[in-house]
Amino acid sequence: MYVYILTNTTKTVLYIGVTNDLVCRLYEHSQSRGDTGKFTGRYQTDLLVYFENCPDATQAIAREKQLKGWTRSKKDALITAFNPEWQCIDLETWQG
Repeated sequence: MYVYILTNTTKTVLYIGVTNDLVCRLYEHSQSRGDTGKFTGRYQTDLLVYFENCPDATQAIAREKQLKGWTRSKKDALITAFNPEWQCIDLETWQG
């Protein structure tokens, strides 16, 4: 299971989610771009800037809730420690 954070091109909005298939979920987010009925579509948050692997769904959901409760500055620090330039992560080439 994965917990992940997406942002938009201006890095003004963060979206935190959980999934068991990160590649598939990122594709789904990219397909909703511009769909105002969905958060990621409305704010065009389809750039992966952070992810972590969790052993199971229970821990992934708990971590997602924890991150959602953090301040923006704490989330920014987490992303920066993992991905200093906030580059969009390509899972096929990411060296982390």
